[in-house]
Parts: sequence; structure tokens; C-alpha cells
Amino acid sequence: MRRIDELFTAWPFCRLAPDHEDAARGRLGRQSKRVQRLMRKIGVAALGPKPKTSKPAPGHKIYRYLLRNVPIERANHVWAADITYIPIGCGFLYLVAIIDWASRAVLSWRLSNTMDRSFCLAALEEAFAKFGKPDIFNTDQGLQFTSAAFTGALAAHDVAISMDGRGRWMDNVFIERLWRSLKHEDVYLKGYDDGLEARLGIAAWMEFYNERRLHQAPGYRAPMPLWREKIAGARAVDMMDKACALPTGPQRQKQTPPLAA
Repeated sequence: MRRIDELFTAWPFCRLAPDHEDAARGRLGRQSKRVQRLMRKIGVAALGPKPKTSKPAPGHKIYRYLLRNVPIERANHVWAADITYIPIGCGFLYLVAIIDWASRAVLSWRLSNTMDRSFCLAALEEAFAKFGKPDIFNTDQGLQFTSAAFTGALAAHDVAISMDGRGRWMDNVFIERLWRSLKHEDVYLKGYDDGLEARLGIAAWMEFYNERRLHQAPGYRAPMPLWREKIAGARAVDMMDKACALPTGPQRQKQTPPLAA
């Protein structure tokens, strides 16, 4: 499963079946059914058109994608969430993260040994408590994100819900890049033995990513300082927009003419 995850992170457009992937053939043999079973277990699938890919989970509402051709330049305009597989020792964990699109800042994250929706909800509530709320929240169509509990929490905060097409990783490209960086810069290099070690190591990497790791697109800025700057700028603009309606100092009282006798 670790080898499958490494291959998928490097080439998410490949099927990874041994008959079609030379790198997989050398390590995994020609056990196509076993590879497919393990891919399902860790929640990865090649990116590309497949039959019935838009079929939602039973009873779960699928929301339309809201971000096509939408410029995203301010903090808390769009948040996004995703889940990835983290190999440890003789097992694996699942990691969910919520990021701000404009700054690439990781607002919250959680590790879990199951795909239960509760760890996604915990990450969402932490992000709300620490960073306010976005105008739009984007996810894929995973069961955790389409659940009534998760979409209900977003609706309760008056957040517009956006979901990308199944298998359309480019609709959530910034968080896919986060996973690639995390795994190549931390997880694969350190090879965590257990969940506690993984939690401490990932926490340290997330701190480094947010506060010190420079990104080329926003002018070689670290994500969290950029988020703070964009939030401060948005508040300043908001105050200027309302300045005409707010008094800025003592106002002279208008003289009222005396009433006629």
C-alpha cells in the first residue's frame, strides 16, 4: 500500500495496475486484483473518465462546483478540504486538512485510523473557531464530505457548498499539492513507526509549511503570514468602504431654527 501511495502521489493520472505501470510491475508483481483491492482500501483511483462516476452516495446530496473561472485573491473567500492516506509501520492512518485557497495556509488538520466523518467535523469546527468562516467551501464527493452532518455544519454557518467532479483532482489542485509536498518532504523520508510519532512529525511539518515554507506563486511568501496580511487588508478595505456612513470624529450639530410664536 505504501508503494501504491508513492506511485499515485507521483503520477495520479496512471492506473497503477501492474500490466500498465512499469514501476509497479517491479515491486508488486502481476497481481492486478490485489493491487485494485489495496487501491480501494486506501482510497485512491486513477484520474480520468470512468462509468457512473457521478453517482452519489445513497441519500447524500451532491452540490455543484462553484469555482470555475472565479478569481480567488482574498483570504477566507474559499476553503477546501481533502483526505489522504498516511503509511505508518505495519499499518496506515487517514489525514484530513482544511486550507485557505488564496494563501495556501493549512487552517486545521486531523489524523484518524478510520474514515469516519467525525475527524473531518472536528477539523472543520477547529477551523471555524480559529479563522472565522469562508464564503465557499470546496471538497470532493467523498462520503465524509457529502454526509448530512458535514454539509449541515457548513449550512449552519451560512457557507456556500461546492463539490468537484469525481476523479477531477484539478478542481482541488492546491490541496493535492499539499499532499505531494507533505509526503515527499516528510512522510516518505521519515517512515513513521506509529500514530503518535506520525502526529508529532506531521504537526512539526505543518508548522514549518505554514510559517516558513516559501511559495513561488504568491511571491515567495509563507502561507500563514500571507493569510494574516490578506485578512488585515480585507478588513481595512471594508472599513474604507463604510467610512462614508461612519463618523470619524466629533460632528457639528445642525442648528434648528426656532419655532414661530
